[in-house]
Amino acid sequence: MGKVLSVVGGIVAIIIGVILFFVWTRALVLGIQFSIMAILVFGGLIALIAGISEIKDSIAAKKEEKKEEKK
Repeated sequence: MGKVLSVVGGIVAIIIGVILFFVWTRALVLGIQFSIMAILVFGGLIALIAGISEIKDSIAAKKEEKKEEKK
């Protein structure tokens, strides 16, 4: 009985999901737009932090090279 109940429950969930997809299409689009915006903002922030860190490392490496040349 549990197997049949899970199949029926799955079919009901699919039907409700399809109905809500058409009813909440605007909300779905807004959610996707927000997700894309959030990914771009956080991805850009991570890229900015990585770039600044790389510049700092490059400056530190140049300072070390100058120290080695003086010795």
